[in-house]
Amino acid sequence: MNTLLEQSIKAHGGLANWNKLNWVKLCTKISGLLWQMKGHPNLLNDTTIIVDTKKQYISYKPKREDWFTSFEPNRVAVHLSNNTNEELLNPRQSFANHTKETKWTRLQMIYFASYAMWNYINIPFVFANSDYEVKEMETWKENGETWKRIQVIFPNHIVTHSHKQTFYIDETGLIRRHDYNVELIGNGRSSHYLYDYQEVNGIKFPTKRRVFARLEDNTSLQPEPLLVSIDVTDIELVF
Repeated sequence: MNTLLEQSIKAHGGLANWNKLNWVKLCTKISGLLWQMKGHPNLLNDTTIIVDTKKQYISYKPKREDWFTSFEPNRVAVHLSNNTNEELLNPRQSFANHTKETKWTRLQMIYFASYAMWNYINIPFVFANSDYEVKEMETWKENGETWKRIQVIFPNHIVTHSHKQTFYIDETGLIRRHDYNVELIGNGRSSHYLYDYQEVNGIKFPTKRRVFARLEDNTSLQPEPLLVSIDVTDIELVF
């Protein structure tokens, strides 16, 4: 395993500790310009999320709604009273020929939010799997800090924003910034910042996430427009 990656996994709680875990349950508040642009500004505003740590599965349950979702790589669904209400098979294909301005259906929005959050929660622990290619990059200076960086090539069977992504790691080993191009939004360049880590049963999770557009020189547009805002108000682990 790459040495910097190994240090980062240890800083986030360690692989042995993570491997005991089956589910992460989060209470979240999600907003930002992206949801408005795509036609669903309040869809997941106040939501409980259950994230599987063993396979790519996740479920959203909005607190003021009577439906919940399920996501697997080739299927996303909305359920009502334990019966499937809507489903979309091979959802990635439904985004063909979309532009940045194209509105999304509810299922398309849930697909995007589901694969994104699954990756966010399982990183960096999944990178210990040899299917992920990891290499160290040159350091990056931002706001008076120097961050080390790793570039990760994701395996084809993992649904994610883009095949190649970059992670910025501070002196303590925690991930502070995460860069990717969002294929579903015209390969839009994004910088995703992670703040306010909280330790739960020995594992550290950021409780505040902010996503901004990334410029060609690798700097990000801040503080506006704020594309995605994720605040975690409670974390529960299921072993």
